Amino acid sequence: MTVSTYLESIKSNAYQRDITITNSIATIKNRLNGYFAGELVSHFVFGSYSRNTMLPRSYDPSSDVDYMVVFKNVIYQPQTYLNKLRDFVNYYYRTSEIKQSHPTIQLNLNHITFELVPASHNILFGYQIPSNQDFLNRWMNTDPNAFNTDLTNCNKNNNNLIKPLIRIMKYWNANAGYVFESYQLEKDIVSFNYFWCSTLKEYFYSAVEQLSGSYYLAQWKKDKIQHLKIQL
Repeated sequence: MTVSTYLESIKSNAYQRDITITNSIATIKNRLNGYFAGELVSHFVFGSYSRNTMLPRSYDPSSDVDYMVVFKNVIYQPQTYLNKLRDFVNYYYRTSEIKQSHPTIQLNLNHITFELVPASHNILFGYQIPSNQDFLNRWMNTDPNAFNTDLTNCNKNNNNLIKPLIRIMKYWNANAGYVFESYQLEKDIVSFNYFWCSTLKEYFYSAVEQLSGSYYLAQWKKDKIQHLKIQL
Protein backbone atom coordinates (compact mmCIF):
# COMPACT_ATOMS: atom_id res chain seq x y z
CA MET A 1 0.00 0.00 0.00
CA THR A 2 1.38 3.41 -0.95
CA VAL A 3 1.51 6.34 1.47
CA SER A 4 -1.15 8.15 -0.56
CA THR A 5 -3.48 5.15 -0.48
CA TYR A 6 -2.97 4.72 3.27
CA LEU A 7 -3.70 8.39 3.96
CA GLU A 8 -6.82 8.30 1.79
CA SER A 9 -8.00 5.27 3.75
CA ILE A 10 -7.60 7.07 7.07
CA LYS A 11 -9.22 10.18 5.59
CA SER A 12 -12.33 8.15 4.77
CA ASN A 13 -12.53 5.93 7.84
CA ALA A 14 -11.60 8.55 10.44
CA TYR A 15 -14.63 10.68 9.59
CA GLN A 16 -17.29 10.54 12.31
CA ARG A 17 -20.60 9.33 10.84
CA ASP A 18 -22.22 7.69 13.86
CA ILE A 19 -25.96 8.43 13.72
CA THR A 20 -26.32 7.30 17.34
CA ILE A 21 -24.28 10.36 18.41
CA THR A 22 -26.58 12.64 16.43
CA ASN A 23 -29.57 11.01 18.11
CA SER A 24 -27.99 11.34 21.56
CA ILE A 25 -27.36 15.04 20.99
CA ALA A 26 -30.99 15.56 19.98
CA THR A 27 -32.13 13.68 23.09
CA ILE A 28 -29.93 15.77 25.39
CA LYS A 29 -31.26 18.96 23.78
CA ASN A 30 -34.86 17.95 24.43
CA ARG A 31 -34.17 16.79 27.97
CA LEU A 32 -32.29 19.97 28.88
CA ASN A 33 -35.20 22.06 27.62
CA GLY A 34 -37.63 20.08 29.74
CA TYR A 35 -35.55 19.74 32.90
CA PHE A 36 -34.32 23.35 33.04
CA ALA A 37 -37.46 25.02 31.69
CA GLY A 38 -36.85 28.77 31.84
CA GLU A 39 -33.39 28.49 33.44
CA LEU A 40 -31.28 28.41 30.29
CA VAL A 41 -30.22 31.03 27.75
CA SER A 42 -29.06 28.43 25.25
CA HIS A 43 -27.18 25.16 24.90
CA PHE A 44 -25.15 23.78 22.01
CA VAL A 45 -22.39 21.49 20.79
CA PHE A 46 -18.93 22.97 20.43
CA GLY A 47 -15.38 21.64 20.13
CA SER A 48 -14.12 19.06 17.65
CA TYR A 49 -17.57 17.57 16.93
CA SER A 50 -18.82 20.97 15.75
CA ARG A 51 -15.70 21.32 13.56
CA ASN A 52 -15.99 17.84 12.01
CA THR A 53 -12.56 16.94 13.36
CA MET A 54 -13.67 14.46 16.02
CA LEU A 55 -12.52 10.89 15.43
CA PRO A 56 -14.67 7.77 15.80
CA ARG A 57 -14.07 5.81 18.99
CA SER A 58 -12.36 3.10 16.91
CA TYR A 59 -9.69 5.65 15.98
CA ASP A 60 -9.50 7.50 19.30
CA PRO A 61 -10.96 5.90 22.45
CA SER A 62 -10.92 9.28 24.22
CA SER A 63 -13.17 11.02 21.68
CA ASP A 64 -15.95 13.02 23.29
CA VAL A 65 -18.61 15.59 22.48
CA ASP A 66 -18.34 18.98 24.19
CA TYR A 67 -21.71 20.48 25.07
CA MET A 68 -22.13 23.96 26.55
CA VAL A 69 -25.12 24.73 28.78
CA VAL A 70 -25.61 28.48 29.28
CA PHE A 71 -27.56 29.40 32.42
CA LYS A 72 -29.58 32.57 32.99
CA ASN A 73 -28.85 35.03 35.80
CA VAL A 74 -25.62 33.39 36.94
CA ILE A 75 -24.72 34.76 40.40
CA TYR A 76 -22.88 31.84 41.99
CA GLN A 77 -19.52 30.18 41.48
CA PRO A 78 -19.24 27.35 38.91
CA GLN A 79 -19.69 24.45 41.33
CA THR A 80 -23.34 25.39 41.84
CA TYR A 81 -24.03 24.93 38.13
CA LEU A 82 -21.87 21.82 37.87
CA ASN A 83 -24.10 20.38 40.61
CA LYS A 84 -27.19 21.30 38.58
CA LEU A 85 -25.81 19.44 35.57
CA ARG A 86 -24.89 16.45 37.72
CA ASP A 87 -28.47 16.33 39.02
CA PHE A 88 -29.72 16.50 35.42
CA VAL A 89 -27.62 13.57 34.19
CA ASN A 90 -28.40 11.55 37.33
CA TYR A 91 -32.10 12.05 36.64
CA TYR A 92 -32.00 10.87 33.01
CA TYR A 93 -28.90 8.67 32.84
CA ARG A 94 -28.66 7.01 36.25
CA THR A 95 -27.47 3.70 34.74
CA SER A 96 -24.57 5.39 32.92
CA GLU A 97 -21.16 6.31 34.31
CA ILE A 98 -21.25 9.91 35.53
CA LYS A 99 -18.45 11.91 37.12
CA GLN A 100 -17.15 15.42 37.52
CA SER A 101 -14.03 15.96 35.45
CA HIS A 102 -13.29 19.57 36.25
CA PRO A 103 -14.53 21.80 34.74
CA THR A 104 -17.19 19.52 33.23
CA ILE A 105 -19.72 16.85 34.08
CA GLN A 106 -18.73 13.74 32.15
CA LEU A 107 -21.47 11.44 30.91
CA ASN A 108 -20.19 8.13 29.54
CA LEU A 109 -22.64 6.41 27.22
CA ASN A 110 -21.94 3.14 25.43
CA HIS A 111 -21.03 4.82 22.15
CA ILE A 112 -19.60 8.20 23.21
CA THR A 113 -18.73 10.44 26.15
CA PHE A 114 -20.36 13.84 26.61
CA GLU A 115 -18.59 16.66 28.43
CA LEU A 116 -21.29 19.00 29.76
CA VAL A 117 -19.90 22.47 30.49
CA PRO A 118 -21.89 25.03 32.50
CA ALA A 119 -21.58 28.59 31.24
CA SER A 120 -22.83 32.13 31.60
CA HIS A 121 -23.05 34.87 28.99
CA ASN A 122 -23.19 38.64 29.10
CA ILE A 123 -22.55 41.53 26.73
CA LEU A 124 -19.32 42.69 28.39
CA PHE A 125 -17.48 39.39 28.83
CA GLY A 126 -19.18 37.07 26.37
CA TYR A 127 -19.17 33.42 27.44
CA GLN A 128 -17.65 32.30 30.74
CA ILE A 129 -16.97 28.73 31.84
CA PRO A 130 -15.34 27.21 34.94
CA SER A 131 -11.59 27.72 34.96
CA ASN A 132 -9.60 24.49 34.89
CA GLN A 133 -6.53 26.21 36.34
CA ASP A 134 -8.06 28.17 39.20
CA PHE A 135 -8.02 26.36 42.55
CA LEU A 136 -10.80 28.69 43.71
CA ASN A 137 -12.99 27.32 40.90
CA ARG A 138 -13.97 30.68 39.44
CA TRP A 139 -15.24 31.68 36.01
CA MET A 140 -13.01 32.39 33.00
CA ASN A 141 -13.74 34.01 29.66
CA THR A 142 -13.95 31.87 26.53
CA ASP A 143 -15.07 32.01 22.93
CA PRO A 144 -16.32 28.51 22.10
CA ASN A 145 -16.50 29.07 18.35
CA ALA A 146 -13.55 31.38 17.62
CA PHE A 147 -11.29 28.62 16.34
CA ASN A 148 -14.06 27.20 14.14
CA THR A 149 -13.84 30.25 11.88
CA ASP A 150 -10.05 30.06 11.64
CA LEU A 151 -10.23 26.38 10.76
CA THR A 152 -12.98 26.85 8.18
CA ASN A 153 -11.04 29.61 6.41
CA CYS A 154 -7.80 27.63 6.48
CA ASN A 155 -9.56 24.56 5.13
CA LYS A 156 -11.13 26.53 2.25
CA ASN A 157 -7.80 28.10 1.37
CA ASN A 158 -6.05 24.73 1.27
CA ASN A 159 -8.13 22.60 -1.07
CA ASN A 160 -10.40 21.41 1.77
CA LEU A 161 -7.58 19.17 2.99
CA ILE A 162 -6.89 20.69 6.41
CA LYS A 163 -9.77 18.96 8.19
CA PRO A 164 -8.82 15.54 6.78
CA LEU A 165 -5.20 16.29 7.69
CA ILE A 166 -6.22 17.11 11.25
CA ARG A 167 -8.09 13.82 11.57
CA ILE A 168 -5.05 11.92 10.27
CA MET A 169 -2.70 13.69 12.68
CA LYS A 170 -5.09 13.15 15.59
CA TYR A 171 -5.15 9.44 14.73
CA TRP A 172 -1.35 9.35 14.92
CA ASN A 173 -1.48 11.33 18.17
CA ALA A 174 -3.87 8.84 19.78
CA ASN A 175 -1.79 5.86 18.68
CA ALA A 176 1.36 7.56 19.96
CA GLY A 177 -0.07 7.95 23.46
CA TYR A 178 -1.33 11.53 23.13
CA VAL A 179 1.87 13.45 22.52
CA PHE A 180 -0.18 16.63 22.10
CA GLU A 181 -3.37 17.89 23.67
CA SER A 182 -5.93 17.42 20.91
CA TYR A 183 -7.12 21.03 20.67
CA GLN A 184 -3.56 22.37 20.60
CA LEU A 185 -2.65 19.94 17.83
CA GLU A 186 -5.53 21.25 15.73
CA LYS A 187 -4.40 24.84 16.30
CA ASP A 188 -0.82 23.98 15.40
CA ILE A 189 -1.87 22.34 12.14
CA VAL A 190 -3.93 25.39 11.17
CA SER A 191 -0.94 27.66 11.92
CA PHE A 192 1.51 25.74 9.70
CA ASN A 193 2.59 26.91 6.25
CA TYR A 194 1.71 24.70 3.29
CA PHE A 195 3.51 26.35 0.39
CA TRP A 196 3.24 24.42 -2.88
CA CYS A 197 1.16 21.64 -1.31
CA SER A 198 -1.68 20.29 -3.43
CA THR A 199 -2.22 16.65 -2.41
CA LEU A 200 -3.07 15.10 0.94
CA LYS A 201 0.32 13.37 0.97
CA GLU A 202 2.13 16.69 0.49
CA TYR A 203 0.09 18.32 3.26
CA PHE A 204 0.83 15.41 5.59
CA TYR A 205 4.58 15.52 4.92
CA SER A 206 4.63 19.29 5.40
CA ALA A 207 2.74 19.09 8.70
CA VAL A 208 5.03 16.37 10.06
CA GLU A 209 8.12 18.37 9.09
CA GLN A 210 6.80 21.39 11.02
CA LEU A 211 5.68 19.36 14.02
CA SER A 212 7.67 20.16 17.15
CA GLY A 213 7.35 20.35 20.89
CA SER A 214 8.43 22.85 23.48
CA TYR A 215 11.76 22.58 25.29
CA TYR A 216 9.90 21.25 28.34
CA LEU A 217 8.07 18.51 26.45
CA ALA A 218 8.60 15.08 28.01
CA GLN A 219 11.39 13.10 26.38
CA TRP A 220 9.10 10.23 25.39
CA LYS A 221 6.94 12.70 23.50
CA LYS A 222 9.96 14.16 21.70
CA ASP A 223 10.95 10.61 20.79
CA LYS A 224 7.51 9.93 19.29
CA ILE A 225 7.74 13.05 17.13
CA GLN A 226 11.23 12.15 15.97
CA HIS A 227 10.17 8.59 15.19
CA LEU A 228 7.35 9.88 12.99
CA LYS A 229 9.72 12.17 11.10
CA ILE A 230 12.23 9.34 10.54
CA GLN A 231 9.50 7.10 9.11
CA LEU A 232 8.77 9.51 6.26
